[in-house]
This record gives sequence, C-alpha cells and structure tokens, in this order.
Amino acid sequence: MQSLLIFILDNLRFLIDIGLVLALTYVMLVIIGERRTLWMVRGFIVLMLAAAVSQRLELKLLSFVLNNLVIGAAVAMAFILQSEFRRFLEQLGRGEIFQLFQPSRRNLPRSDSVIDEIVDAVKELSQNRIGALLILETSIPIDERDFSVPGVKLNAEVSKELLQTIFQTTTLLHDGAVLIRGSRIIAAGVILPLSERTASRQLGTRHRAAMGITERVENCICVVVSEETGSISLAERGALNRPLTSSKLKELLEARFSESGDREPVAPDLRSLARQISGKALSLFSRLFRQKKMGDSESSLRPNPKSKDPKNQSD
Repeated sequence: MQSLLIFILDNLRFLIDIGLVLALTYVMLVIIGERRTLWMVRGFIVLMLAAAVSQRLELKLLSFVLNNLVIGAAVAMAFILQSEFRRFLEQLGRGEIFQLFQPSRRNLPRSDSVIDEIVDAVKELSQNRIGALLILETSIPIDERDFSVPGVKLNAEVSKELLQTIFQTTTLLHDGAVLIRGSRIIAAGVILPLSERTASRQLGTRHRAAMGITERVENCICVVVSEETGSISLAERGALNRPLTSSKLKELLEARFSESGDREPVAPDLRSLARQISGKALSLFSRLFRQKKMGDSESSLRPNPKSKDPKNQSD
C-alpha cells in the first residue's frame, strides 16, 4: 500500500509540473496575443513535453538532446518576442499580476476600418482606371495549392496607400492578386486559376481569375477593378456582381467579409490544446495506475517458491 501511495504521489507531481508549465505558456500566449506565433509556441510546448517524458523514462541521451533544444528554443523565442517579454517583466515588476491575463488589443484594427481602407483604395483605383484584384478570406485560410502561383509574402497591415502602390503598373506585383486575411495583406502577385465557364467578351483575365478561385474555394470573395472601364465587381462562388458603386461594395463587404485579424487572442486555442493534453495525461495516468495495481495483486497471489522448499522451511 505504501509503494502504491508513493507511485501515485510521484505521478501526481509529474502532472502538476506539466500543468504549471501549460499555465505559464497560457499567460505567455495571452501577452503575445498574435495568432501567427501560435504554431511556434505549440512546437515549443511539444518540445517541453517530449523532454519531460524522456526524462521520466530515463532516456538519458534523448533527454540530453531535448533539454538543450528546449533551452535553445526558449532563448530564440525570447529574442524574437523581446517586446512582449519586456512588457511581461514590466507588469510583473509593478505587481500587475491580474492584468497579465488581459490580452492587449491596442493594435487590433476594427473590422469597419479595414473595410474602409479596402473600399477607399478600390474607389481610387477605379477612378484612375487601374486594374486590381483582391482576394478576401471569409473564414478559414485558403490552401496555397489552390493558387497557380502563391505570390510574394508580405504580411503587412491593410492600408489604402499600400494597396494603391501594389497595383501601380510600374510595380512588379501589379499583375497578380492581393491576398487579404483579416486585417493583413498576406501576399501579392498571386496568380489564380482561370474559370472554365464561358464568360462574356467584356470580361478580362482578372474577372475570369476571380470567378475561377471563387468556384474552387467557397470561403473567399474577390474584388475586381477593370483596367479598361474602371468598373468594380465582386465575385462570389463563381458569380460576378457588377457593376458596383463604392457604397454598394462597402455594404457587401460588411455582410460577407468577417474580419478575423491576425492579432486575435490565441488563448481559446491554447485552452483547447490544454484540454487535449490534460485528457491524454489523465488517461495515461489511469492506465499506469491500473497496471501498477494489477502488478501488485499478481505478485501477492503468486506463490512463494521458498515456502514450498522443505529445506527452507526447516531453516
């Protein structure tokens, strides 16, 4: 019974250790507050868990390698996210413990401001008869394999000045499309597959490309500015809504374009991840507990060979 209690306490300390690490990581993610860093932190969590398990199983060489990887990854993350860590240390030094759990939203752009930037840029491009093609994700990210060419990565805030600059005929990226995800311009110069439908002769390559990508991918809409006429169109599920005024375009974008910004809090995703890890850890602990209990019961039922030996009994 005493060995069973020691076994339970030993594994309980292991689970508490993992839980505290997850709680610390949760605080760090709330402070960072950027979705683009989520996968990096998830990888760091996997490294820490692997190092803890290898140390628990006494795999000395693997534990040595993973521990050094964890230290190197921690130093790299502290360097990459130095401004966030500085804010964390400042709040910790001022004793603002509870404010650590409040994600910073000072850089979170409002959905209507993002739409205003897009509409203003499209309006200027239309008046100057500069061709443009914008892809707006409405829910989950688009797989790059749906593009003919994924384009050049930008990851910049949406602004009318940047959009107008990209589509100037003197730039190298003006021929492709601009991919917008939430409040960020993810890429420019994206080449899209053309629609195979029979289209009007008045429609150019940009319109056919907008129809093609929205036929293939449902979770996006496309805004097109004609270079010849300056007319504005909106493509959705392979159909074109044209011509549009800037006010009508804004109305349609407000109804269809949900701003899923790059700086959304990532804490809900971490809570889901923590629930999955804790569930698996508890199931593993229960299996180890059952195996330990069965092993103790089998050892108690197994006959003692010394008791059957008459020589030993006489001794």
